[in-house]
Amino acid sequence: MPQLDPSPWLFILVLSWSSFLIFIPPKLLAHTFPNEAETNKKHKSQTHPWNWQWH
Repeated sequence: MPQLDPSPWLFILVLSWSSFLIFIPPKLLAHTFPNEAETNKKHKSQTHPWNWQWH
C-alpha cells in the first residue's frame, strides 16, 4: 500500500513545517502597526462612583 510509505510524505511534511517555522515568524514579528498605542498618558482619567442604592 503506497500511502503507508512515509518516506516521501514525511520529508515533505518536515520540510514544509521547518520552512514555515523559519521564514514566517520573522516576517510577522517585523510587522508594525500604523497606530501604536501611547504608553504615557497625558492626563489621568476621572472616574465617578455611582450613588445608586442597591437593594
